[in-house]
Amino acid sequence: MEDEIQFILDTAKEAMANALLHLEKKLVNIRAGKASPSMVTSVMVDYYGSPTPLNQVANVSTPDGMTISIQPWEKTLIPEIERGIHAANLGFNPMNNGESVIINVPPLTEERRKELAKQAKAECEETKVGVRNDRKTAMNDIKNLDVSEDMKANLEIDIQEMTDKHISKIDEIFNNKEAEIMKV
Repeated sequence: MEDEIQFILDTAKEAMANALLHLEKKLVNIRAGKASPSMVTSVMVDYYGSPTPLNQVANVSTPDGMTISIQPWEKTLIPEIERGIHAANLGFNPMNNGESVIINVPPLTEERRKELAKQAKAECEETKVGVRNDRKTAMNDIKNLDVSEDMKANLEIDIQEMTDKHISKIDEIFNNKEAEIMKV
């Protein structure tokens, strides 16, 4: 019985932690003012017929706060990289100089900052729903256990505390991201 209880608690904790990791990966792709190589992590390049992540066919760097430089391992990939950037729909206009692809990252307008903050808020709300679904699953598992009502109540309290901790962490992550986005 102890193993079963521990399994339910561990499963819920792991699911909630994974939701937080997923949120952090999603928020990395939401731009916050200055250029970063992570802005193009979602770009896939057609590399000899198979879609390949950009960072596996080129060196991505940021020479300054407003420029992303993409130096392909093979110069023949430059048109494919440009296509990949357009296909990723990041709102960037890549330029090439025959050697590399350069993306000038325009400064964010106030309107765009608010839009990105809304997008970050939506991602956080989606993650909260996921955490609450993990709580619901754990609560259902607890109800099906063959233990005393007191034990069930204590386990439910533990699950709720775990949920509250993860929800407040999501709020903290959002507040940090919002501040980063709105900073001029």
